[in-house]
Amino acid sequence: MKKNPLGRTGIEVTDLCLGTMTFGTQTSEADAHTQIDMALDAGINFLDAAEMYPVNPVSKETVGRTEEIIGNWNAANSARRGEYILATKHSGAGFMHARDGAPITAQTIPEAIEGSLRRLQTDCIDLYQFHWPNRGSYMFRQNWDYAPSGHNTSEVLANMQECLTALQRQVDKGNIRAFGLSNESAWGTAQWLRLAEQMGTPRVASVQNEYSLLCRHFDLDMAELSVHEDVGLMAFSPLAAGFLTGKYQNDVVPDRSRMSLVPTMGGRKYVRVFDAVDAYLEIANRHGMDPVHMALAWCRTRPFMMSAIFGATTVAQLEHILAGKDLQLADEVLKEISAAHRAHPMPF
Repeated sequence: MKKNPLGRTGIEVTDLCLGTMTFGTQTSEADAHTQIDMALDAGINFLDAAEMYPVNPVSKETVGRTEEIIGNWNAANSARRGEYILATKHSGAGFMHARDGAPITAQTIPEAIEGSLRRLQTDCIDLYQFHWPNRGSYMFRQNWDYAPSGHNTSEVLANMQECLTALQRQVDKGNIRAFGLSNESAWGTAQWLRLAEQMGTPRVASVQNEYSLLCRHFDLDMAELSVHEDVGLMAFSPLAAGFLTGKYQNDVVPDRSRMSLVPTMGGRKYVRVFDAVDAYLEIANRHGMDPVHMALAWCRTRPFMMSAIFGATTVAQLEHILAGKDLQLADEVLKEISAAHRAHPMPF
């Protein structure tokens, strides 16, 4: 499989990444372990987690369970730990199931990392990410009303500086190798980069934001920053939370699907979505392609794409995804996708 640089770290990751957010709720531990084996055997060397996982639903009782499941696999397969790059995340401000909703600070970073290391049963986290900014985010449909005003710029920058100093201590201890962001903006990413250069602390290697045929906010300012600053995108929800499979068309809600558990789909279920999905399904059908394979293959053509993170609730879904891992899209298909995007530019 194709590998891309993880920023300027010298680490390389495959352009597909196994997402694990359903491990422990929709996906059993046994199936989760099978998925890890299958992904590694297929040539994928990248796995993404978070301390707050699993989701669907998120609950106080299950926080950390995904990392524990991965940790149990690591313990049982210690010889294979070096075969993959392991990423996880520090929950941000307002997440009440971790540290009573405290923001990310120099004090929370070592505690959160130690907790993840313990649950993951590993000596080092390859990529440690901040799940969302303390100041809030445009992500998750908050772009409709998020206002950048109301934040004290000097306080925001001071917090970034103290966090970078704390991250350097963790690198020095050997607890983490690289630093990444998630749900971040162009301004925020630029500030992290600027301060790291000034301070000689870990440089942002990646940013994990939502990106798919239905959600293309990254195409604008973030894309330019990503390309010029070597901060690759880790795209989450490249299948638009399952919409791009077509399984939700015509008011269908499959049992045990995300929509059966989260009816609004995190604000994604909107009247314009289904027409947009139809447009992409028609392109895939016209060219004899599976829509899942087409959506993932398209993500991997983007110039800023480091890795597209896919999730599979079941082993059968993972088999389906892996069957299309080598698909390359013809120029004609890419032109038709561009035309569909112009017709359906912002479905949710």
